[in-house]
Amino acid sequence: MSQIIYNIRAELMANSDDQLRKSSQHFFKEEIRCYGIKSATVFKIGKEYFKAIKDLPKTEIFDLCNELWKSGIIEESFVACNWSYAVCKKYSPEDLIIFENWIDSYVDNWASCDTLCNHTVGEFVEMYPKTISELKLWATSNNRWMKRAAAVSLVIPARHGKFLSDILEIADILLMDRDDLVQKGYGWMLKAASQAHEEEIFEYVMSKKAVMPRTALRYAIEKMPLELKVRAMEKN
Repeated sequence: MSQIIYNIRAELMANSDDQLRKSSQHFFKEEIRCYGIKSATVFKIGKEYFKAIKDLPKTEIFDLCNELWKSGIIEESFVACNWSYAVCKKYSPEDLIIFENWIDSYVDNWASCDTLCNHTVGEFVEMYPKTISELKLWATSNNRWMKRAAAVSLVIPARHGKFLSDILEIADILLMDRDDLVQKGYGWMLKAASQAHEEEIFEYVMSKKAVMPRTALRYAIEKMPLELKVRAMEKN
């Protein structure tokens, strides 16, 4: 094992809090493994250790990220997410395969999924827009985290007003999914898109509200004016 991985694990362990570790489980339906460390502290530690590896080739940094992901510990996944995003200027199209593997093989909770996808994958897609076609394939996966990833990877681009037609297409694919974490994921994506395309998202919601799960609908309209929310929530 790399010395840097050994050292960062030792520091994470030194900052662990048993009471926080136990209370953290309340935020998740699935069982998680964690040290029990506040996110701000994890990010600070990750940023400090990145200074020692920032000049390594991207492939070596991704190998270190992979080692962290393999642990299954949520704080280590956060460090991996931060490190993979820190080298975003070096991304190349083939990196999507690596990100996809992390989601499919290691992601097992919404926090790790969202931390990776909002930033690393979201930035990647903005750099390489044609790769959105792969996200549409993710949306058809049997893996709940791949499906959520297809949506939440577009949250930040959606806020920037990008990819509206692709966002609606992914929403269509996920529309009837029974998993509430998938529903929340694509609802969040629609909510983000509504900040730049309120009329289009409202029209979409109104056209689908007879079949759209209420969880997804509520997320989608959260940022809309009250009068639009009322109309969207009215029963058919």
